[in-house]
Amino acid sequence: MTEYPAKLPAHVAIIMDGNGRWAQARGLPREAGHRAGAENVRAIVTECRSLGIRHLTLYTFSSENWSRPKTEISALFSLLLEFLNREVPRMVEQGITLKVLGDLDAMPLAQRTALRHAIKRTAAGTDMTLNLALNYGGRGELVRAVQTMLREGLRPEDVTEQTLAEHLYTAGQPDPDLLIRTSGEQRLSNYLLYQCAYSELYFTPAPWPDFDAAQLRLALDAYTARSRRFGKTQEQIDAH
Repeated sequence: MTEYPAKLPAHVAIIMDGNGRWAQARGLPREAGHRAGAENVRAIVTECRSLGIRHLTLYTFSSENWSRPKTEISALFSLLLEFLNREVPRMVEQGITLKVLGDLDAMPLAQRTALRHAIKRTAAGTDMTLNLALNYGGRGELVRAVQTMLREGLRPEDVTEQTLAEHLYTAGQPDPDLLIRTSGEQRLSNYLLYQCAYSELYFTPAPWPDFDAAQLRLALDAYTARSRRFGKTQEQIDAH
């Protein structure tokens, strides 16, 4: 088993793709794939916590997902309520703080209420932060941040990378070191566009319901084998 203490990513972000295709390949309705994917979240959260990964962000529902069939959206939101009812007590016990990246105000009332309750109930957690990107889009996040800074009266010279980062949903958290996308697609899909400027990218053909702890460790193996340069030359890195 690989040990990761020296180069363990502080923040892992995942695009959980392939639930529908996983179900269709088995002759099941898409909703069955979403249920299998929701059940897999617990396994990956548990594994990340056991490894010492402090921040995990999951792309749960994008702002573009509203265009999906209403029955599928309804099923997704029902699964979200089930997840919160089942997992929040476990998160409190394990010291996991839940945060939401995205526009909560546009969510249905039941989900919005449950999420705000879960955020408050888990706020004291210190072992790990679980971010759910819900009704989230990277471009929309940037627009929202700029609008907030304008309302606050910031002058052009006050706008820096630091002040912009402080107005993003992820304010106070490190940028993702590793971005994983399951099910073979190789694009960002409007996910954490600012935060992932220097993230290592890992794409796997495994659909999200099949992305288990062993698959996660393969991604971590690939991450630890890379040299993160952040725009520097290898000579500059070696000099330090």
